[in-house]
Amino acid sequence: MGEIEAAVTDTHPLLYHARGGRSLGKRARAAFLACEERRTLIYVPVAVAWEITLLVRAARVELGRSVRSFCDDIFSNPAFQPLDTTLEQAMIADEVPILRDPFDALICAAALSLGLPLLTRDQAIEESGVVRTLWE
Repeated sequence: MGEIEAAVTDTHPLLYHARGGRSLGKRARAAFLACEERRTLIYVPVAVAWEITLLVRAARVELGRSVRSFCDDIFSNPAFQPLDTTLEQAMIADEVPILRDPFDALICAAALSLGLPLLTRDQAIEESGVVRTLWE
């Protein structure tokens, strides 16, 4: 299992990493560790940040701080890169109708637009085969 140079993260892996990484799969954990050591880039789509905001608002996730502070902490490491949503990503997401969740579609579109694997264990994404996934 070679080290990856870059990947895109889904929402749950980023939250798992922030909580210490115990719930991450082996390959996902290795990618986040390499990122923390600045040996791998992990792109965080804006859709991930917005989904975290919605999860906090709905009291489904507790960060123990504001989402802004959480993101400031994540992005204080330059190996974590925020990734803006583009019109091209929106068009790619539209062309992947098998993903019903709009966040999943935009996050997969981000990975596809960069030609990178997606850190996720989301079964719908894995089964769709739309994007290469990394987890175990």
